[in-house]
Amino acid sequence: MKYEKILALAGIGLLLLQGCGEPAPGGDAGAAPTKAAEIQSQSPAQVPETRWEALIPADWDPQAMFKGVDIDSFDDNDPRALDLMLKLRQAWDNAPVNMALNGKPVRIPGYVVPLDQQADGIREFLLVPYFGACVHVPPPPANQIIHVLASETIPLQTMSTVWVSGTLEVMRSETEMGKAGYRVQQAQVKMFEE
Repeated sequence: MKYEKILALAGIGLLLLQGCGEPAPGGDAGAAPTKAAEIQSQSPAQVPETRWEALIPADWDPQAMFKGVDIDSFDDNDPRALDLMLKLRQAWDNAPVNMALNGKPVRIPGYVVPLDQQADGIREFLLVPYFGACVHVPPPPANQIIHVLASETIPLQTMSTVWVSGTLEVMRSETEMGKAGYRVQQAQVKMFEE
């Protein structure tokens, strides 16, 4: 694949990260921590929607390394393109997380990237904010990937659209499909219906 195409895909990912909209009403990331037992007792409908933008620290700029770089001047075999892609991948794999969300209840929509496909469905997967993430190059930043361990096996397929509810943990995990910055265990998973 040409470096230009790889960089274009990275640029699309950046645009998607920026263009997701405003934080959901009532989604106050600075609220006092909620006890795990209280979170477990809340039904998914009681938890306000968490927006993907809330998972990105306010002071992190995913486009910082592209400032002052004339990507259009790169040729297919330009070593600067490969160097930039390697730096981008490293920066995104180590992307900072929003520590204020650790231990908070979440209800967030996204796409399923299976990690344990079984005959009756999926129990472990990555939740990502846009279609094709982790399946195509490059995966999103770690702060835009949630490692989900569902409370039960669910009949899902790759890129199914779902709501995930549970307690968000700041926990890095490395999988064959991408590096996640967050995890939700014992997650309640429902198909997304508008």
